[in-house]
Parts: sequence; C-alpha cells; structure tokens
Amino acid sequence: MSIKLSILDQSPIAEGSNATEALQNTVQLAKKAEQWGYHRFWVSEHHDSTTLAGSSPEILMAHLASITSSIRIGSGGVMLTHYSPFKVAENFKLLEALFPERIDAGIGRAPGGMPRATYALHDGKYRDVHKFPQKVDDLIMYLNDSIPSDHPYVGLKATPVTCTNPPIWMLGSSQNSALLAAEKGLPYMFAQFINGEGGEACASIYRERYKPSNSQPKPQQAVAIFFACAETEEEAERIASSLTLSMLMSEQGMSSKGIPSPETAMAYSYSHFEQKRVQENRKRMIVGTPKSVRRQIEELSAVYEADEVMLVMIAYDFQDKLRSYELIAKEMGLQQHGK
Repeated sequence: MSIKLSILDQSPIAEGSNATEALQNTVQLAKKAEQWGYHRFWVSEHHDSTTLAGSSPEILMAHLASITSSIRIGSGGVMLTHYSPFKVAENFKLLEALFPERIDAGIGRAPGGMPRATYALHDGKYRDVHKFPQKVDDLIMYLNDSIPSDHPYVGLKATPVTCTNPPIWMLGSSQNSALLAAEKGLPYMFAQFINGEGGEACASIYRERYKPSNSQPKPQQAVAIFFACAETEEEAERIASSLTLSMLMSEQGMSSKGIPSPETAMAYSYSHFEQKRVQENRKRMIVGTPKSVRRQIEELSAVYEADEVMLVMIAYDFQDKLRSYELIAKEMGLQQHGK
C-alpha cells in the first residue's frame, strides 16, 4: 500500500524565540513540504499558549495557500464547540473559492486551551460539548447547501456559493470521535500524538460503524503522530529530547518560556515518576533514522489500515525540523516538486 505523508504544524515557539518567528517557520515549512512532495499541510488552533503560536487556523491557512500552489492546506483543527457553524462554513467557503479543491476543513471537539481561554471565548459562559454533534450536522448542512425545507433557516446560504466544497475531517483521540465520524460519514484523523492508547480500536470502530455519505461513500482513515528523524539514532534522540521535556512540562502544568533546548532537556533530572511518564509518552512518538522511521510509519499504517500518516514535529532548532521532514520524504520516495 502506498502511504501518503502529510504534516500538521503547531507553530511551536522555541525558548528564546517569539511567535512571529514561529509563524514564519511555519510558512517556510509549508513551502518546503510542497517541494518535498507532502500531501497535506495542516495548522492547529491553540489559545493562551506561550509555546504554540497558531490561534486562528483559517487566517493562517489563507496565507499558506497563497504562497503554495498544489499541496492541500487544512485546519488541524478548528475547535467547533467555540463557534457558530454558519460562520465556520463561510470561512471555509471563502477559502475554497480562493483556492479550489485545495482546502480541508478539519474540526475537533477539544477546547484548544486552558479553562480561562475557553471562558473568554464564550463570554464567561460554560462550553457545552454536548452540542458538538449538532454543530457538526449544521456545518455539513451549511457547507453543502442542504438546509431542509422545514428548517427555520430554509433559503439561507453560506456564502460565497462555490462550485466545490472542502471535505470535513473529524479529528479525535477517542472512541467518541471515531463513532461520530462514522455516523456522519466523514474522514477521520486519529491523533495518536495526543493519545498513545486505543488508536487501533478507534480505527476499527470507525470502519465497522461507517455510514456512507454523499461526499464520502467509503471510510477514509488517517493517523497523526509526533516524530523526529536524523542520520543517526543518537541525533534523533537528541532532537526529540526537547519534545520529551515539553510534553512532561505541559502535563504537570510547569511554566514554560518556550520549547526547551536539547541541552536543557538532556540535563534535566527526571524523577522516577517522570521517567515512567516519558516511557508512556513514547507511544505518541516515532523517533529514529530514516530507515527506522520508515519502518515505524509502515507499521503504524498497517495497524490503522490507513494509507496516510500525518507527522507532527516539535523541535527547538528549526533546521533540525526541516532536515527531519526532508530525510523521511526522501526515504519514503515522495515525488519531489520543482524548487
């Protein structure tokens, strides 16, 4: 099975750097990703974060699509529980009109930030996650201009009216998201970089329960995972050490001025409990030489029965990040585009 490789970039802010530089790195990576033959390039939504700069994927997507020409650009994802599905539909309709058949509307249920950010997004009100399935239905309805005749908004159109519609991807890391994607007939991206357990079961549930939709007659499964790649195992582990410590700091609510350097990470004294967490978090990562990473990607693809793997990388040094993506693109034989 031929495996498509894609990228999810969270615009990480390295310690000593800033959000502007992080976003410029995302722009440069998108250009390189297209050149190296990656299939999609998605950007994320995080709020009130000192380590991740992307807070509005639709705005960033518009810029990335304008400086590339063929790679698919998408959201990984828009946190739909915060927003009006009608407005989200119009955002993606506008992107689709500007960049036909290149836009992916990835959506998720997560808050994308700590409680204070969620309260701010909802004017101090509670975020009702139970409305998420209905919001998904509404988004599908608005994007596909399929408002029923007995609906209060019959005749309403999400504008601009487009000849094509962006596919809606369900992003998730639990059985609930797998079931919802299957019920709605949507492509499903399992976030193993968020949850290292249960992905195979979620993928199986998604395939077994899938209900064909007009836009997606067959299930489409993909998986996203953290990774780091270098010419030697030692160098790959050195690069990945920044992510290892960053994940631990996030889990424990430790203050951070950005993604720590490998030197800081390798000098850190891990407690016995922290060592156990580091070991557990390796289930969310692929690390190694190009040949080793390729083997792990192929094994992951087989486990999920997925023909697409999305790679997520958090690195202190942007050049290490570029090199990692270039190495695995060459190893996997991606079709290189003109420079």
